[in-house]
Amino acid sequence: MKHPRDILLGSQASGMLLPVCDHYSGVEVRMRKSLQLQAEMTQEFGACVFDVTLDCEDGAPVGGEIEHAHLVKEIASSAANEARVAVRVHPVDHPSFFNDVNLIVGNAHRQLRHVMIPKVECIADVDTAAEALKQAGALTLPLHVLIESPAAVHRAFDIASHPRVQSLSFGLMDFVSAHGGAIPASGMGVEGQFTHPLVLRAKLEIASACHAHGKVPSHCVVTEFSDLEAIKLAALKASRDLGYTRMWSIHPSQIRPVVEAFAPSAHEIEQAAELIETACRADWAPVSFGGQLHDRASYRFFWQVLERAHQTGRDLPESVQSYFGETTCAN
Repeated sequence: MKHPRDILLGSQASGMLLPVCDHYSGVEVRMRKSLQLQAEMTQEFGACVFDVTLDCEDGAPVGGEIEHAHLVKEIASSAANEARVAVRVHPVDHPSFFNDVNLIVGNAHRQLRHVMIPKVECIADVDTAAEALKQAGALTLPLHVLIESPAAVHRAFDIASHPRVQSLSFGLMDFVSAHGGAIPASGMGVEGQFTHPLVLRAKLEIASACHAHGKVPSHCVVTEFSDLEAIKLAALKASRDLGYTRMWSIHPSQIRPVVEAFAPSAHEIEQAAELIETACRADWAPVSFGGQLHDRASYRFFWQVLERAHQTGRDLPESVQSYFGETTCAN
């Protein structure tokens, strides 16, 4: 019997391939602690629930970019083989971009899961980044890009179409400031970023562009890291209302609320398991379930619920456990 993943999933399933949280850190002690926390939580959840992205753009002090790149290279190179570690380099038009790529990616690309490129404005920027990675020996390393301006939002569909791009993230604060005061400061807050029309439109455009091309939409950071309930509410809105399958974290306290918000509920998991079991017995032909007709289109949705449950370390019913082998951060 074929695995449900082989039968049901196409490019639409790519959002299941990444952990639901992307944790950013640029200070040495925090970068090292983040990788330690990742290993601890992987053991706890039975799945790698967040990536660790080592930050050169905001982490490097002005004038200390080369020294910081050496530090990031050392931390990435020494990470455990099963770790999921990435790096955010400087923008492609920054003087440190090629130094970042050559030093970090050139030496540590076998340990890296992706490279985040900030302030991408057009597909030509992605081409520049892809060529730089190629020259550094990283021929297949995925690119994640950060959309931070109105023009970049306008070109989001083109950017998402690039074959090296795996995920698009939304840069909230740069996006708001790019409007020259036309969007108030409240547009960067935990409430305003979900209500201001221009900000909301940008988020929807990015999510739609990602889903159109089978890429992963990653929601922006919430700066109110001490209000864990607000963080969880923001993550719920991002995942349930706006179609995001991943979200940034900038403080360790944010990771668990994000994972909880992006995880399916116990009822959703139970329902999905029962339907997938019924569909499997019917050899994936249409079935009547709960008074409704289901076929492969809906099977795909409910299988993705189970995939997300597994990715977020939820308990799975015995009937579907055999579909999921042992999970590590390497998956």
